Amino acid sequence: MNTLSPELVKKLDDLKTYIKELGSLAVGFSGGVDSSFLITVASEVLGDKNLAITTFGAQIPEREFKEAKAFCKERGIRHVIVEIDPLSIEGFRENVPERCYFCKRKIFSEIMRVATENGIEYVAEGSNMDDLGDYRPGLKAVDELSVKSPLRAANLYKSDIREISKAMGLPTWSKPSYACLASRFVYGEEITKEKLQMVEAAEEFLIKLGFYEERVRMHGNIARIEVPAVDIPRLASEGVREEVYSKFKEIGFLYVTLDMQGYKLGSMNATL
Repeated sequence: MNTLSPELVKKLDDLKTYIKELGSLAVGFSGGVDSSFLITVASEVLGDKNLAITTFGAQIPEREFKEAKAFCKERGIRHVIVEIDPLSIEGFRENVPERCYFCKRKIFSEIMRVATENGIEYVAEGSNMDDLGDYRPGLKAVDELSVKSPLRAANLYKSDIREISKAMGLPTWSKPSYACLASRFVYGEEITKEKLQMVEAAEEFLIKLGFYEERVRMHGNIARIEVPAVDIPRLASEGVREEVYSKFKEIGFLYVTLDMQGYKLGSMNATL
C-alpha cells in the first residue's frame, strides 16, 4: 500500500471510516471491479458483520456468477445467493427506458430482505463517481431505498478503485467493466431468455478469442459488435472475421456487423 499517493490513502481511509460507522453492512456483490473492492474493504473493517449478497438470473453471465462465488470463497467472505427471474420484473421484458430502475428496485428490495434476516442493518451498492455521468435510472431506485453508496461517499473514481485494488493484490483490479446483459438491447425491443442466452454465447466466444473488452448489441436479428478501436483491425482480419461470422450465425444471428466507432460504454442510451 506504500505505492499509493497521499490522496488515495486519504480516500481509502475515508471509505474505511464511513463503513466502520455503519456497524454492519451487506453489499450487493456482482464480482466486478467496484463491488469486489468494496466487499474486501468492508470485510476488513467489519469482519463477520459484513455480508456479500449476489442476485443471479438470466441477465447475468454464468462466468460472472462463478467468479463472484470464487472471489468470496477464496477470501472467506460470507456470501448469500438470491435467484431472481428478471423477466418477472415490471418493464424488464418490454425493455422500457426505466428498465434499470424497476430492476434495481426489485433486486435491492430482495437484498435488504436477506440482510435483515441475517441481522445486518445497512445495505450498500458499488457505484463510483464516474457513474454519475451517464443515464443511470438504477441510482434513483438506490436513493429511494436508502441504499448506501460508500465509494461515492469517499469520492472514489474507477481509476482510483483500480489503482487501490492493484495495491491490495485483488485480481479484479484490471478486470474489464461488465454490465447486465439487458443493456445490450435497444430500448423498446422485447427481451427474452433466448435472446439473453444468444448475447451471452456471442460475448463468451469473443472473450475466448481474446477480446476481453467487448459488447454484442442486439438489434432484432442483427448483432452489432463493439470492441475498442485498437482491436477492430484484428477482429476484421482474415480468419478471425470468418470465424466470428460463422459462430454468430450458429448462435442464431441473421446479420453480423462491426461498429466502426468502437466500444462505447452505455452506447444504447444514444437512442434516448
